[in-house]
Amino acid sequence: MAYQIDEIDRRIVAALQSDASLSIDQLSEEVHLSRNACWRRVKLMEEEGIITGRVALVDAERLGYGLSVFILVRTTHHEPGWLDRFRSAVQSIPEIQGVYRMSGDLDYVLRARVPDVKAYDRLYQRLIAKVPLSDVSASFVMEEIKETMMLPPIVR
Repeated sequence: MAYQIDEIDRRIVAALQSDASLSIDQLSEEVHLSRNACWRRVKLMEEEGIITGRVALVDAERLGYGLSVFILVRTTHHEPGWLDRFRSAVQSIPEIQGVYRMSGDLDYVLRARVPDVKAYDRLYQRLIAKVPLSDVSASFVMEEIKETMMLPPIVR
């Protein structure tokens, strides 16, 4: 049976989403749980795949990746071999941060971070060299109004 998270687990997850650098002592104090019980819950949620990793969020622009791009892809290929090549291609390009298979008119939406338009063009050239695509267009982000990785709390 899959691990069922409870309200204490939800508080642990919320605290870690806010600050993944919290020590177990700080985390246990935040969620009002003993250090050992808190550590066991965190480890169990990691083992169960509920907590999938911990990262440092950085200022992409200050690191030279100031341009966010959404790449809109349509394809006439839908066979498993093509999909394997596509998956391999997008996973091999580190500037591509997210890939989503869509319903509706678009087949895929890719989210990427690059230094500038020329860097986007190089990314595009690498992508189409790896896998055939029918139609590719890009939208460049003019202003980031909201960007978060945090999930909202579940209201019960």
